Amino acid sequence: MEIKVSGFGGQGIIRIGMILGKAAALNDNKSATLTQSFGPEARGGACSAQLVVSDAEILYPYLTVPDILIAMSQEAYEKFEPELKEDGILLIEEDLVKPHPVRGHIRQYAIAATRIAEKLGNRLYANFVMIGFIVAITKVVPKQALLDAVPGTVPDRLLQKNIDALEQGFVLGEQKLAEAK
Repeated sequence: MEIKVSGFGGQGIIRIGMILGKAAALNDNKSATLTQSFGPEARGGACSAQLVVSDAEILYPYLTVPDILIAMSQEAYEKFEPELKEDGILLIEEDLVKPHPVRGHIRQYAIAATRIAEKLGNRLYANFVMIGFIVAITKVVPKQALLDAVPGTVPDRLLQKNIDALEQGFVLGEQKLAEAK
C-alpha cells in the first residue's frame, strides 16, 4: 500500500507518516518505509510524507502511484491528486481543501480535522484527528497497533489529548464509512 500524506509545514504531516509506519512495522508485523519532502520554510511551506506499507519485504522505498492520498491543504491537493490511483482513496481536510469533482473510481472522504482539534483545545491536534480518520477509513493498520505506536511520539503531558484527538478521528471515520455503504 502506497500512502502520501501532504499539507504544509507545521501541520504534523511527517509525524502522521512516522506514526503510521511505526504502527505497521513495530506493532503489526509489516514492512514500512518512510520518505519525506518539505520546502525550505519551517512552517507554511509544502510538505509531504511518503509511506509504503507491505506484508512482504519492500524492495523499492519510494511511491510509484499512491493508493491513498491525504491532503491537508489546497496546494497539496492540487499538486498530488493527479498522482492518485484511479481507484484510490482520497482523504481531505474539509475546511482547507475544496476538491474538484471526483475522477475515476476514487473514494473521497472529508473531515474537519482542524476544527475538531480546536474544539479539543489546540489546532495542533489536527494531525492526530487525521491519523485516526486514516486508520478507520483505510484499515492500513489495526487501531490498537496505532494506539500502541503513539507513546514516545509526543511529550507525555500531551499524550492523552492526542489520543483523544485520534479517537475522535477514528469514530468519525467509522461513521463516514457506514454512511458510504
